[in-house]
Amino acid sequence: MKDQSSEVFLQRSRVFSAIRKIAFVIFALFLLYALAAVVYSTQVIYKVKLNHAVILEKFGGQRDAVTDVGWHFRLPFFTRLESQVTLMNQKMYLGGSSGPIKIISQENVALWASALMTYRIKDLKVWGIDNLSPEILLQGDFDGIAKDILQGEQVNKLISDRETIKEAIFQALKKRPINKNGPTLEEKYGISVISFVLNETRFGEKLVEATEEKKRRQLIAEAENYAADQEADRIRKLYKAYLEGIQSLHLALGGDRSAAVSPALLDFLSQQKWADAYEKNQTDQKTFVLHGKGAAPALTLPEDRDNKSDPDPSGQLIP
Repeated sequence: MKDQSSEVFLQRSRVFSAIRKIAFVIFALFLLYALAAVVYSTQVIYKVKLNHAVILEKFGGQRDAVTDVGWHFRLPFFTRLESQVTLMNQKMYLGGSSGPIKIISQENVALWASALMTYRIKDLKVWGIDNLSPEILLQGDFDGIAKDILQGEQVNKLISDRETIKEAIFQALKKRPINKNGPTLEEKYGISVISFVLNETRFGEKLVEATEEKKRRQLIAEAENYAADQEADRIRKLYKAYLEGIQSLHLALGGDRSAAVSPALLDFLSQQKWADAYEKNQTDQKTFVLHGKGAAPALTLPEDRDNKSDPDPSGQLIP
């Protein structure tokens, strides 16, 4: 009995000892994990990858650029990782968005445009140390230069001559000073502008509808003007033919070319004109009166056949 109880006691002690060891190992692993998490979150140990760099702020405010590839150690609480910089080609959209933004052309017409600039950081000291928040500053200067050129162009050129405008903006981004006697975009930020792409320039939907309506009204106005010109030309031709007829009749009657046309001849031609109109409209016109300034007309109108009454001796029809 004694041996059995001692054996049971030994087994229990071994079990408790194994449990304590397992608990200690778990606790140690937890401490190691917590320490690693603290180190990782505070970036006491950090890594610089290929084509990347780190701006490190040291105690006292001094800022240095770390470009060596590999793992690095910094003192906690006395140093701070300010930013991580990518040295490869980077992109920047017009207005900070890949979607189109509204611009106003030279004729005060609203358009939608989108553009993309690609750049690479060449001087890390100028980019990350001489400039605070360089991405925000670069976005503002890029938008200003691009919009100045876009909004200074006419609508037709923005739509049909995009290649010329794109090249002008690219040259301005590389060589034009931001302000008079100031640095260029590349000098201010230590970058190299690789390319500039004008993705799209288009009208808004409402503006397209208004433009189509305007074109339709212009076509209608042009058609009306053309019809009016044709009518005016026809009237001029008729008037010219009428004058030539009067002049021919005047010459045939023995008149002189340099002399004025006789008023009596003009009265006669006017009466002839009204008589022709009367003959063409006998079915609708029942009464026709010639005004000869109180004088009796020299023209006798045809008799109305529907009227069976005899004419008055004075020459007027009796109803």
